[in-house]
Amino acid sequence: MTTTGGHEPVFCTIVPPHLLDKLARDPDPALSGPARRSLERDAFERTRRRLTTVIGAQAAAAAADGDQPDRTIFDAGHTQNLPGRKVRAEGSEPGSDATVNRAYAGLGATFELYLKVYGRHSIDGQGLPLKATVHFDKDYDNAFWNGEQMVFGDGDGEIFLDFTIPVDVIGHELTHGVTQYTANLAYFGQSGALNESLSDVFGSLIKQYTLRQTAADADWLIGAGLLAPRVQGQALRSMKAPGTAYDDDVLGKDPQPADMQHYVHTGRDNGGVHINSGIPNHAFYIAATAIGGYAWEKTGQIWYDVLTGGKLKEDAQFADFATLTVKAARERFGAGGELQAVEKAWEEVGVETL
Repeated sequence: MTTTGGHEPVFCTIVPPHLLDKLARDPDPALSGPARRSLERDAFERTRRRLTTVIGAQAAAAAADGDQPDRTIFDAGHTQNLPGRKVRAEGSEPGSDATVNRAYAGLGATFELYLKVYGRHSIDGQGLPLKATVHFDKDYDNAFWNGEQMVFGDGDGEIFLDFTIPVDVIGHELTHGVTQYTANLAYFGQSGALNESLSDVFGSLIKQYTLRQTAADADWLIGAGLLAPRVQGQALRSMKAPGTAYDDDVLGKDPQPADMQHYVHTGRDNGGVHINSGIPNHAFYIAATAIGGYAWEKTGQIWYDVLTGGKLKEDAQFADFATLTVKAARERFGAGGELQAVEKAWEEVGVETL
């Protein structure tokens, strides 16, 4: 982790706290127990991140700029100790633990998209080694980026399965690191929702890139394959149709809005960062499908230009971000279809460009 250059790390989880809150109140202890313990663990890790930032942490040694990732996978052995026992290093062959192998592959897929599509060397742009810990805690219902590494729980088996299963979850969390080293968006309100949305956008692009899917072919789901069979739902979130990812008697209904008319005003979840991210998510989906082809090539490039261009302020609101995407589309592609698609996408979700 680095604390220099204003890049304060944010503790970011893939499962929103409102979902775990709901599970923690369930009368079935098989559901409420793991959720309650996961919430407690998240609160502890969040506090530890803040303390580490205030005290100051040793800067991580960056590898020399190169075209190969530097991955290390650790096994916490169902404890809360980080990073845990080293179980796989860069270049070593797959072992018998599928979770270790998925984590290793997911780190590689994320590194590959950022390098080959956007010319970015790892998360920090300078070849930062990628570390991940698997089998964290017992029945831990989350995955997170803590400012210096990835951490994956195995899930409780009742609601959530192994968090290394969806590659977009891995890409989502690592993209919080990219944001940390670039725009460093404040994790509250609309800027926090943009932070979450950018992780969903690039998490989805990493999955699409890995599967070589066009915008028309992609499912635009975040965390497909993560929900256990008993859950009535497809994923954690849908960029194509926010608010439709799940509708379950235990989890409730997906609360994400698809436009500003249904923006959720709340003090919970850092001002609804996981909820209102549905609005910029939907704008990206609309633009990407209108432009067509591989979404990482044009729409993703526009979003990446804004994230890394130095003009996106830490407290940016939706309108600020939308305005910058319109400018980036014009600068990169001129006044053609790409620009019109981006303008129309923001108009459709009710975000005005300045």
